[in-house]
Amino acid sequence: MNKTLKLILCLLITLAIGSISGIATAAGIKSWYLTLNKPFFNPPNYLFGPVWTLLYLLMGISIYLILQTPKTDMRKKAIIIFCVQLGLNFLWSFLFFKFQRVGIAFIEILLIWASILTMILTFYKLNKTAALLQIPYLLWVSFASILNGAIWWLN
Repeated sequence: MNKTLKLILCLLITLAIGSISGIATAAGIKSWYLTLNKPFFNPPNYLFGPVWTLLYLLMGISIYLILQTPKTDMRKKAIIIFCVQLGLNFLWSFLFFKFQRVGIAFIEILLIWASILTMILTFYKLNKTAALLQIPYLLWVSFASILNGAIWWLN
């Protein structure tokens, strides 16, 4: 597979996962989420879509860079960790918005955070750029974890 096609595929996969999560989120945001008590630092709803789109694009670029590295056990480990964090990321929207399990979502987002940190550390051994592109994701999920925890506490 040529590099351009591989990059496009990586971007499409991450954006598709994000889009499906977004669909699960949309109904909850327009109804149940509006009724929750939220902390003063809760950002406006319109901010989440663009931020997540950027983060999914960065994920796609990062995994593409990892796929360009030589096939080794470390690369295999990096791909597995990437898939785990992406799966956890996907699950969170359903736990929080669809099933309205804010406490379980909080525990799960801490697992996402740990998996992102593990991913960054693993990626760094293979491709520093791939790792550094995930720093905004780690920062956003750090903020989202605090927000999730605060919403759980307030409700």
